[in-house]
Amino acid sequence: MTDEPTRAPEARPVPGPGTEPGTGPGTAPDGRTLEVVLRPLVRADLDALVTMERDLFGAGAWSRASLAEELDGPGRWYVGAQDAAGDLVGYAGLWFDGEDAQVMTVGTRPDAQGRGVGRMLLDALLDHARDLGAGDVLLEVRVDNEPALRLYERAGFERFGRRKGYYQPENVDAWTMRRRVAPPA
Repeated sequence: MTDEPTRAPEARPVPGPGTEPGTGPGTAPDGRTLEVVLRPLVRADLDALVTMERDLFGAGAWSRASLAEELDGPGRWYVGAQDAAGDLVGYAGLWFDGEDAQVMTVGTRPDAQGRGVGRMLLDALLDHARDLGAGDVLLEVRVDNEPALRLYERAGFERFGRRKGYYQPENVDAWTMRRRVAPPA
């Protein structure tokens, strides 16, 4: 992991879906705003990550040891979204193998969902992959995760394969998706 800040070094409002021009930047449809800062994740974030993993992914959640390995793993880059109170409300990770990048995870705390945090995190991963010189960014997503599918498709990802029983222990299929980030050679 790097200690360099991401492309969003200062707090800023994150608009929610359906935000109409004139309602003010960062105003969600329910009138609430959410200010977040993107920053690299560190081992001190493990407690918050374990809790979010459990809340978001249930039986398929990564263990504390797996999360720690991801934070320190070669070619890995993890970023978190921190709210004005200093709480972690989202996180995302990328693995770069020297050619392509793989989105390892994107998660947003349930009370922060629908406010653009996931898109902000995904955009940071895409920017980082581009900066690394990745050709494509790949990911797997549950076939029944409609909010995530909408997020990825709006960000330019296309489905190109289906992996049977990819998500365990639930035995749920995954769509494999791809987005080109480097200009064609």
